[in-house]
Amino acid sequence: MTPNSSAPVNRFAKFLLKKIAPVWVVFLLPAAAILAQEAAQPKLPVVELRVGGKAVDAEVADEEHERAAGLMFREKLGADEGMLFVMPRPGPAGFWMSNTFVPLTIAYLDEKGTILELHDLQPRNEKVVRSAFPNIAYALEMPQGWFTENNVWPGERVTGLPKPTGR
Repeated sequence: MTPNSSAPVNRFAKFLLKKIAPVWVVFLLPAAAILAQEAAQPKLPVVELRVGGKAVDAEVADEEHERAAGLMFREKLGADEGMLFVMPRPGPAGFWMSNTFVPLTIAYLDEKGTILELHDLQPRNEKVVRSAFPNIAYALEMPQGWFTENNVWPGERVTGLPKPTGR
């Protein structure tokens, strides 16, 4: 009888499945949910923000599935309407426009509500637009050109931000 040389390999494979597979599930499930989405998510609760002295009604996406769906499949946004993404913790951020039909501008904000960066996003562009700053706590998407039209630039503060959950 010869020893089973595959036994250590099988034990290692089982170890990997037990320890590493759950990590992949955490990353793949939100991606699978995005790919399966076929319609806009229902309108989320709205908060009134002050951005450069202007009132803005922003839907609040503060749960993972809400942030993942974002403004996908929306046909339009009102002039002073947008979506506020509340991050689970400050860090680098990245957004894309898969299945998003409305041209947007995104503002990356720190925990104090200071606008750090502005980026124009093109409909259906799946290239991730990453933040240059590593401490993004919020992201505010508005119709493209809204920040320029309202003379709002990096360095300005957004007030009325909800407190992040989980921090």
